[in-house]
Amino acid sequence: MTDSARSDPHAIARRGNTEAMEKILEDGLAPNDTNEHGHSLLMIAAYSDQPEMVELLVEYGADPNLPEPNGNTPLMGCCFKGFVDVAEVLIDAGADVNATSGDGTTALMYAATYDEPAIVDLLLAHDADPTMTNEQDQTAADLASENGHEELAERLTMAISDGEGS
Repeated sequence: MTDSARSDPHAIARRGNTEAMEKILEDGLAPNDTNEHGHSLLMIAAYSDQPEMVELLVEYGADPNLPEPNGNTPLMGCCFKGFVDVAEVLIDAGADVNATSGDGTTALMYAATYDEPAIVDLLLAHDADPTMTNEQDQTAADLASENGHEELAERLTMAISDGEGS
């Protein structure tokens, strides 16, 4: 590995080079290291659809609930992008499915807003609370409907009626 690659672990996380990351973690890099924007290695790997990197970082002690400055967690980031494999790894590692960002948004709300039904189902199966509201007093079902995702809005409304996640 070159010195420049060693000096930018966040680029390594983004690319998913687990071999290089493992070496620098073994050399003492903190698994919760953040860049100048406050994004952790785990956040970058999650946002970049790198499930193997996410798994490696968690194995080395990265906190799956460590938020970036605006309050978003790695789970929130992969949920609005639809990265099911990454979400599964994070949930298995103890990510809080009901964590809220700075404005009260949850991973379920992001998945609903961006029409990610597989993520919605995964989160509900892991006790995401469909009754939670953001600062605008909107549920995930409200956000799905507002963004034209009526089937998903109906699914979330049914989840509320069925008492899922709450």
